[in-house]
Amino acid sequence: MISFLRRFVVDSWVGRVLALVIFIAFVTWGVGDVISNLGDDPSVAASVGSRKISSRELATALQAELPQMAQRMGAPDIKNLPPQFRNQMAQQVLQRLIGQAQVLEAGAAMGLVVPDSAVREEIFAMPYFKDKDGKFDRKLFDSRMAQAGMTEQRLIGLVRDDLAGRGVLDATLSGAHVPDVLVSRTYGFETETRVLDVLHIPFASEPMPQDPDDATLRRFYTNHPWLFVSPELRHARVVVLSPDTVASTVSATDEEMHRLYDAQKERFHLPELRSVQLVTAPDETQAQAIATVWRGGATWAQVQAAAKDSAAVEFDDARESSLPSEALQKLVFSAPADTVQGPVKVDTGWVVFHVVKVTPPKDTGFDDAKASLKDQIVKARAPETVNANVKKLQDAIAGGGLDAIPSDLGAAAAAGTLDSAGMTKDGEPAPLPASGALRDAVVARIFSQAKGAPPVLTEATAPAKQGQPGQSLGWYAVSVDDVTVSQPVPFDQARARVIAAWRDEARRHAADEQATGLYLAAQQQGGIAAVAPTGADLKKGVFASRARPPEGLPEDLAQTVLRMPAGRSVMGEDSESYIVVTATAVQHPDPAADSLGFGRVRDGLTDSLTSDLTGVLTRSLGERYKAKIVPAGVKAALDMAGFGDGS
Repeated sequence: MISFLRRFVVDSWVGRVLALVIFIAFVTWGVGDVISNLGDDPSVAASVGSRKISSRELATALQAELPQMAQRMGAPDIKNLPPQFRNQMAQQVLQRLIGQAQVLEAGAAMGLVVPDSAVREEIFAMPYFKDKDGKFDRKLFDSRMAQAGMTEQRLIGLVRDDLAGRGVLDATLSGAHVPDVLVSRTYGFETETRVLDVLHIPFASEPMPQDPDDATLRRFYTNHPWLFVSPELRHARVVVLSPDTVASTVSATDEEMHRLYDAQKERFHLPELRSVQLVTAPDETQAQAIATVWRGGATWAQVQAAAKDSAAVEFDDARESSLPSEALQKLVFSAPADTVQGPVKVDTGWVVFHVVKVTPPKDTGFDDAKASLKDQIVKARAPETVNANVKKLQDAIAGGGLDAIPSDLGAAAAAGTLDSAGMTKDGEPAPLPASGALRDAVVARIFSQAKGAPPVLTEATAPAKQGQPGQSLGWYAVSVDDVTVSQPVPFDQARARVIAAWRDEARRHAADEQATGLYLAAQQQGGIAAVAPTGADLKKGVFASRARPPEGLPEDLAQTVLRMPAGRSVMGEDSESYIVVTATAVQHPDPAADSLGFGRVRDGLTDSLTSDLTGVLTRSLGERYKAKIVPAGVKAALDMAGFGDGS
């Protein structure tokens, strides 16, 4: 939501057109709640009120935007994406044009008129038409307009619409102001920092108990029957058609790889990166005190504790441009590594910093990048290959089951016995031709399908996100030949497993008793550091806030810790240990000493408020100015843009 707002308000349509060697890319919006057909007129893609979006207009936008969208998806060429993907992308572009039309309809209904003088001033102010002296150059204007294939009248219309759209938005968004009290309270909530002492008591750290007598083992066996059963085993035949299985059949030429290499220069020509720890103090005296402590051998955690009224931040593998000011960029990227620098005055305050790591720039030549480039192209093309072969595989299964799969489809077959966890009798992962969620789907189907049931080709998809359908992971079919049901394992056969399980339970219980005793003592004696035994896994001075949650703690325990007052202790557990945590202090950073962090909070709240206002506006416009889409016109636009499926 924020991205299209920024593009609409800050970047003019004409700016986007001419900034990239003058190609047309329309304003990005999204909505269009009510969709119905206008008929089959292929010259019109959609209609909003009195405005029509022609197929030619949509085709122009598709040519400008779809290649960029494909690159963001990792596809070197939009034509490598399956037709249904291209159709979905075309609908997104069309909805943006619909959003533009709805804004302009609202402007017309308000009686908003853009005078010719405003249009002229806007065009004359564009840097693309100015000479070296910064003056509007008519010859340059004519040249660049001809280069873009755009008429003067068309440009005037675009600029007029752009100014009208801004007028509509300004009336709604000009009041997007976040009060200082809200920023201060949000900043305080997010940055409220607890200093923690954390003790882990691993189950495995407890001494191994002596084996119990036979009666104890049998009682444990009887009380935990679910632990000592043989898994259900099924023998199945499987065929999988997925991007991975067809990868060996997809090729990529040197020319294609060269084009992709040139398009991804930043990936193969990395600049120098630096990891830096940085403290910004409000005055030189405090900065000097921090520098003295740091140079005296203090750790970063100790420096953070000493810098109570200052802002302490870390940048990991940062590019020079990612640092917040030019002065700071020059300081950090000219400083030697492993030395404390400062204090130095910059625009954000007095800074002291330590360059922890320097990663030199790296250039990867084409020959070294070929394998990665080919893999990227293959991954982009594989889904289309899968889609092309699904019908053939379906026909083959219908005609002869899993014994009649043609070898040229890129499908992979396997057969064997496995349990519901996908493991063989020997405890090894079953060699299925699938991985991740696709493998999980195959195993689940094996254990849900009836023995002897005919195989059915089924698609596995990733979970849906943000209302979009889940991405296809591949297709599979299963035939279950035999089932061995789960049964209790007799005590004598399970004896070794019973002993191991009893030991694990005993050590876990011992860790529980120890942790409980330390927790109760910590509550009475001033915290876990005061009662932790010598050599225990105790971490002192751990900083945690909502902006930087504590690492190594389970989610429920971390949330509890962030609400505790100083002096309070709490006990929890994860999969490997019991944990006792004491909050030794609660710190409240001064926003005056952290102008950068305070500004980020203000920007985030302003963006959120602006997004909410924009959402209200777009929903209102979508309801007021109904969008009608013509599928035939959208298809015609795809064909005109060269992205159709040829049907």
